Amino acid sequence: MIARPAALVALLMFTAPVMADDTPRTLSVSGQGDVSATPDIARITTGVQMRAESAGDAMRMASDAMTDVFEALDAQGVDAADIQTSSLSLDPVWDDDPERRSGPRDVVGYVAGNVVTVRLRDVGAIGSVVDALVVAGANRFQNIGFAIDDPEPLLEEARRAAVADARATAELLAGAAGVTLGPVLSLNESGGYRPQPMFAQADMARSTPVAEGTMSLSAQVQIVYAIE
Repeated sequence: MIARPAALVALLMFTAPVMADDTPRTLSVSGQGDVSATPDIARITTGVQMRAESAGDAMRMASDAMTDVFEALDAQGVDAADIQTSSLSLDPVWDDDPERRSGPRDVVGYVAGNVVTVRLRDVGAIGSVVDALVVAGANRFQNIGFAIDDPEPLLEEARRAAVADARATAELLAGAAGVTLGPVLSLNESGGYRPQPMFAQADMARSTPVAEGTMSLSAQVQIVYAIE
């Protein structure tokens, strides 16, 4: 081991560079933008349900009834491409006589069902379409839903609003802390809400009033700024 003079050791210790903390200072904020719009698409899930003693008769009755439903939709100006079968069903009807408490039950009939989902591009025509379906023989109405046909422009508007919201928050915090906001280091969309159908109950006893209301679309972002 080589011995060094004490004075040389002290000099080396004194002149050694001091390591500065070069960890970047950042500010992380989130923002949200919301946009409301009136739905321009309606979806009606409807159909028929028929009961008969035999399976064949039940299916025939349902088929005939659905033919009338399709004709009613055509008369209302609904394009065939906007009608999609949702379900077809054929179920037995069992004897539920309360006096028979044991033993096998008998099949006393069959129920056939045919349900379609109809897309209406004229939201204002919902009431008249529902009335026409009832007259045609539709006896199953599951729901009426509303949607926006092309939500992308609205989502883009919501994203811009979310970024602006985050920027405003960052400027407020930077000003309160007495620091200068630097450039954006990262920007991430943390999720967005695409509109889900809203449902309305239809009153079949009279001309059907339906209110489509409005739908909300939102976007969320997270932005990390440098602090100068």
